[in-house]
Amino acid sequence: MKIVLLAIGKTDDKNLHQLIENYQNRLKHYIKFELVIIPDLKNVKNLSESQQKEKEGDLILKKTQSTDDLILLDEKGRDFRSIDFSNFLQKKMNTGIKQLVFVIGGPYGFSDAVYKKAKGKISLSKMTFSHQMIRLFMVEQIYRGFTILKNEPYHHE
Repeated sequence: MKIVLLAIGKTDDKNLHQLIENYQNRLKHYIKFELVIIPDLKNVKNLSESQQKEKEGDLILKKTQSTDDLILLDEKGRDFRSIDFSNFLQKKMNTGIKQLVFVIGGPYGFSDAVYKKAKGKISLSKMTFSHQMIRLFMVEQIYRGFTILKNEPYHHE
């Protein structure tokens, strides 16, 4: 299985970028992982919220395949403890899917078309974080999940 983290807009902060890269490199020991960035939309001032969601949704769907398991990072999604998330990853691997795609949407969320394609939603917190921070949190949690599955001493509980 390959895991893809799909996000809209680049990471501006060099420190965040470095931390994300650090966890990406660590993940190479466990699974194929890729961070895919969809460039920010141009001229968003001329678009309504729904138009922006639709355009971003089209770009998201173009980056996915029909066989992908699409999981949206959404404030109304399922909450996981880290151990439960590691079990979620194991179950996904056991199903034999080729690609698990976690998606971080734009500032207004996802279009209806993206919600229809999704196989699930995950919430990292009830708090709101910048999309750039969410990338770091998600890559770290995927890494943590694999260390839990391998009984390595990264996670303490």
